[in-house]
Amino acid sequence: MKGSRFLVALAPVSTEEAAKEFLQQTRSEIPGASHHCWAWRLASPAIERAGDDGEPSGSAGRPILAQLAGNDVVDVIAVVTRFFGGTKLGVGGLVRAYGGAVGEALATTNLVPYRNMETLSVRYHHSADRSVEDLVDELAGTTLDVVYTADVTRIVSIAGEDHERFAARLGDLTSGQATIEEQSCA
Repeated sequence: MKGSRFLVALAPVSTEEAAKEFLQQTRSEIPGASHHCWAWRLASPAIERAGDDGEPSGSAGRPILAQLAGNDVVDVIAVVTRFFGGTKLGVGGLVRAYGGAVGEALATTNLVPYRNMETLSVRYHHSADRSVEDLVDELAGTTLDVVYTADVTRIVSIAGEDHERFAARLGDLTSGQATIEEQSCA
């Protein structure tokens, strides 16, 4: 914008330490840039941070964070590196430039929306094993572990919004003989 160039780097992160490391790595890889403005959002614990890196207060980090929040993106850091082009953009121009750069990057990135997952222990007869495995796959869940004894115990991760549907379908598949217990995430 008016001679300045904006480079966006997005990375998955799950902790503030990982976000800080990525920011430092970006700064060290592109040391000649004018600014490295950034924002990150974490799901658990829910944390949002943003930084203007020398730009006027609120003109860079907040617009980056607004794009992440507006696109419901979590566990990610966005770093926008600016190469100054000789023309001052003003606060409004910076807000549009930083937010717009991240918006364009998010629009061209294949992101998976955040889903609150539950870990469940499911116990059922061996005859239903393939059907239960198919049900987990159908609901975009994940099998974390399977133990075969007199019965099958399958530890699965299912989206919270699919819990009731999973339980109902599991009951149908096992003639009501399956048991489900929620597992704590320690």
